[in-house]
Amino acid sequence: MCTIKFSPRQEEIIRLVKENPPITSEKIAGRLNVTRAALRSDLAILTMTGILEARPKVGYIYSQKPSNSVLYDYIRKIKVKDIMTKPVVTGEETKVYDAIVYLFLNDVGTLFIENKGCLVGAVSRKDFLKLAIGGTGDMKQIPVGVIMTRMPNIICVKPEDSAYMSAKKIIEHEVDSLPVVEKFTEENKDLYKIVGKVSKTNITKLLVKLGN
Repeated sequence: MCTIKFSPRQEEIIRLVKENPPITSEKIAGRLNVTRAALRSDLAILTMTGILEARPKVGYIYSQKPSNSVLYDYIRKIKVKDIMTKPVVTGEETKVYDAIVYLFLNDVGTLFIENKGCLVGAVSRKDFLKLAIGGTGDMKQIPVGVIMTRMPNIICVKPEDSAYMSAKKIIEHEVDSLPVVEKFTEENKDLYKIVGKVSKTNITKLLVKLGN
């Protein structure tokens, strides 16, 4: 369970509000023998985290929502567009050998395949490994289009989806990354433009940021 650690003064403010609801900032300042200005940042933090609720012309009251629930709600509000990075893409005619070199030069686990600006497939390190172990064909001659996973069998997310949901999809489907797509229609066909990616690295960076 995650908890939010408050300063001793913030803890005292919470206690005062719990015991004397509703209570104005003037009264809180008087009880603590400080100025209202000195309390401004503390009250801002406590209201932004959802611990306290500010009622105009009434005062502050204690929220019944626990801090771990506040953190949960905060995480749920983070969007894919807030954490996504630039995808590494190539064409389906790219030879497997060149694709492997391209993958390692960009230090990624998955290449996304485009055709005329639309996402048509994805190829991962696992796909390259299977081909190498199988020993079938010349990797300098086989195009990635032969071994890639094709749409609509690729798990995608949209920019407005939650980062939490994308993390769940990465775990559930055991993939390195997900393409972030925008859907459009052309000649009565649903097509997808890739605008970003969310990877395990993106999720890890988000966790570090939350920890800080």
